[in-house]
Order: sequence, then structure tokens, then C-alpha cells
Amino acid sequence: MAQIEKYQDFVIDALEVVDFKLIRDKADINNDALTFHPAMAHQIFGETETIFGYQDLHVRVMYTAGPLHIYLGVDYGKRVNEISGGEIKADDVVSTIAQSLPDGCYFINLDEFLKTLDKADKFQPFGEKISEYRRVSDDGSERLFEIYQCDYKSSSFLKFFARLQTFILWFVDAASYIDTDDPQWCYFLCYEKYKNNDCQWQYATVGYTTVYEYYAYPQNKRPRISQMLILPPFQKLGLATQLVESIYRFYQAQKNVVDITVEDPSEDFQRLRNFVDARSCMELKSFARGEIVKGFNKEMVREAREALKLNPIQVRKVYELLRLFYTNVKDEKEYRPYRLEVKKRLNAVYYKQLKDLKKMERFKMDTEMLRARLPTIQQRMEQLHEEYMVVEQEYQSTIAKLRA
Repeated sequence: MAQIEKYQDFVIDALEVVDFKLIRDKADINNDALTFHPAMAHQIFGETETIFGYQDLHVRVMYTAGPLHIYLGVDYGKRVNEISGGEIKADDVVSTIAQSLPDGCYFINLDEFLKTLDKADKFQPFGEKISEYRRVSDDGSERLFEIYQCDYKSSSFLKFFARLQTFILWFVDAASYIDTDDPQWCYFLCYEKYKNNDCQWQYATVGYTTVYEYYAYPQNKRPRISQMLILPPFQKLGLATQLVESIYRFYQAQKNVVDITVEDPSEDFQRLRNFVDARSCMELKSFARGEIVKGFNKEMVREAREALKLNPIQVRKVYELLRLFYTNVKDEKEYRPYRLEVKKRLNAVYYKQLKDLKKMERFKMDTEMLRARLPTIQQRMEQLHEEYMVVEQEYQSTIAKLRA
């Protein structure tokens, strides 16, 4: 039996050899400027994110830009199967990727894939248009983007969305496909509207967000933003902000919506959310500078929930962010009260633990092990300082964006 150690040159980093393209016309097939690489591959190829058994490997994953028909292609120079005399086999790259794709939704024949481009000009967005966004490029040209809301369950939409979802395994960590059979899912999709070579309007898929509409007593609902993805060629264009704001406006107009929440937001999404919410709250009376400096109050929670459908926890974050926005950090008389207020919130859990221990001790309960797990006063002060600095740095990054 040949030893695998002899074939280390055949271990390849998947992030380097897998590339993606969104194809608008046949000329794009060989346009390297359109290539983008996955952000991660462990959800496809395992924790090491490697592919075994090839030299000079090139894996192409191409999607038609609008309907997202998929092509999988593999080119390589040498394969370990032949060199080892068949004792060691290379990974089956196409089958490995295909396991994450809906049944029958991809092509391995390039000519068959290209035939789908002949019908791509007929692709139309699913759902109802709720907003549009015009972006002026550095060269003065204008790009038009449209956002649609979709909650129906037509078979054509579900097949399209199944293809769209396949991107998240490469670009969103710990991602999983949603259950599209659940009627409480609502979909928001972004497209670019552009003119093709024949000067006819056509659509390219840009990204999407899913929202789960939870029931809230007695006849209300609580939408929770779940997944969001803007495809890499369209990032850094302000589209994620536009998508979130469109979702907000959609639900803010509905009287039976209690508030809008987010499911396990990533750091990037939390920053985006803080920016959108802070900018909106700056227009509210209770968040005016003169009110902010007086401290957090229930009127802020009430007004932000009624006007913007924000939940109380998010309102508190926005208050702290805007209080820092209006605070002169070089003036200790302004800055110190702000730090103390934020640290008091951050320390609430620690004080509750101490309070619970004292309550247990009044009932003669043994708390020795629980106390041993708590940090000392000095340790807690150091931890609290570190926690505060992380919060302030996050807020300052958002503040810089608000001032831009």
C-alpha cells in the first residue's frame, strides 16, 4: 500500500483553487476579472479546507447571473490515481460539491450550461418590488438596483431560491439551508437591473435576506431577520444597508408588527444594524442631543418601538452609541459619566451573581464552589475595562460612518 505521506504535493488549499463567476453573456466565461474566491470551504471540504489528489487543480463554479443555473468544472495537470498505480484515489471534487446542491440543478457539460444563457434574458424578479437604489460609480456611470419582497411558494421560486442558497456554505460561517416548506419565512431579494449587449433590460441576482415571522400574542407578529448575503461582486456598494432599510420600512408600515429582531447577528451585521438604527433614531425627538445627555429613559424605548419597531435591547445600544456620538471624550466631565453608565450595564450580570450568592447564603446553602468561579474584585475591574473598550471601539466605528 502506497503511503499517503509521499503525496503531500497533492494536498491543495481549496480556497486557492476554487473560483466563482456570475455569467451575464458567453464572453464572461473567459473573463478573469469576474472571478471571485470563496471566503471559506470547511462546510464543503472539511475543517482543513483541502482537496487531495491533484496537481495544478482548477475548480470552476459558475452561475448564470440572473436565474443562477450552475456549472461545475474541474481541470488538473496530474492526478494521484495514475501516479500511485490506483492504490490511492483523488477526492471526487464534483461529487463533494454536488452534495450541497439541490438535486439536478447543476451542469458538468459547459455547452449545456451555455444554452441556459439563451433564455436568461427572460428572467424576471420574483415577488413585489418594494424599493430601488441608484449607485453612481466613480466613472460617473449609474447602476440601478431593485429590492423585492416574496412570500409565495411557487415551484419556480423555490427552485431558484434553492440555487441562491448554495452560496451561503461558501460565504457564511455555520450556515444552513432554511426549511422553505415553513410558510412563516419571508424573502427579500436584491437584483441589479442592467442593459445587455442588445440594449434590453435584464436582471442579475445580487443577494437576499430571509425573515422569519414569529407569532406574537394576540394577533401580532415579530419578524426576525435570519440570513443575509450580498454576493462578493456587489459588496462595498451600500446594498446591505439598502436591504436592511427596505426590510425595516416594509414591517414598520404594518400595525401588527411588535418589533423587529435579528437571529444571532454576526459582528459585521451588528455594526450594520447599529448604523441603520442609530441614523433612524437621530430623527426622533427623544434621541435629540438635549435629551440624550440626560440619560436613558422609557420614552426612548416607547418612541423607537412605535416609530421604528426596535426592541428594547437594541434601543439601549443605540442610546449608548448616540450618547458617545454627542460626548466630547477629551472632556473628562462629559466622558467619565458616560463610561460609568456603560460599565454599570456591562457589570449587571456580575452584580446579579453576587446578589444570588448572598440570597443562597441566607438560606444556609453552600456557595463555596460558586464563589470560587467568580473573579476577584481586581480581576473583575480588569475584565470590565476590557469589555468596555471593546464596546467603545465598536461604537466609534459606527460613529465614524455616521459622520462620513
